[in-house]
Amino acid sequence: VQLVESGGGWVQPGGSMSLSCAASGDTFTDYYLGWYRQAPGKERELVASVQRMDSPTYFSSSVAGRFTISRNNRENTLSLQMNRLKPEDTAVYYCVADHNIILPKTPVSDWGQGIQVTVSL
Repeated sequence: VQLVESGGGWVQPGGSMSLSCAASGDTFTDYYLGWYRQAPGKERELVASVQRMDSPTYFSSSVAGRFTISRNNRENTLSLQMNRLKPEDTAVYYCVADHNIILPKTPVSDWGQGIQVTVSL
């Protein structure tokens, strides 16, 4: 499946931002979905993932309570709502998809191109 992210950019600490991911090319509901991020000099981190019928599966402890993940199976989209953003949330965020459940360290078959999120004054 092809994945295209949108919605990134710059935001001040404490602010909010929403990322979207549009999927095409295959049956959307066959896929588990998630968001990864990678900050400069750090490994990629699974931020959140969701099951095929829009039940959240996983949140990183660093974002739990601040981020929410949701999917729209009619519009073939995935969203990440990010609230109370911190400078350490600065990273390139990737939309990901796989036929199997997405958890930390499990392989992921499909990746978007990534989108930059910068949190600073």
